[in-house]
Amino acid sequence: MKSASKKTITIRLKKGTISCPPDQRATVNGLGLKRREQVKTLENTPCVRGMIKKVLHLVEVVSENR
Repeated sequence: MKSASKKTITIRLKKGTISCPPDQRATVNGLGLKRREQVKTLENTPCVRGMIKKVLHLVEVVSENR
């Protein structure tokens, strides 16, 4: 049986979190982003999509593998 390829999404932190509320800063940290211009590839799940939606003004979706 072949293993199904995982759907991924690549995001980049385009703004710093210095002036953000603590909950948005925690969301960015939860996505694994620590500094500006850092790129991270994550599994494309509803949970991750919700986190991205919460901080959409801080991150940029670079690519999406469906």
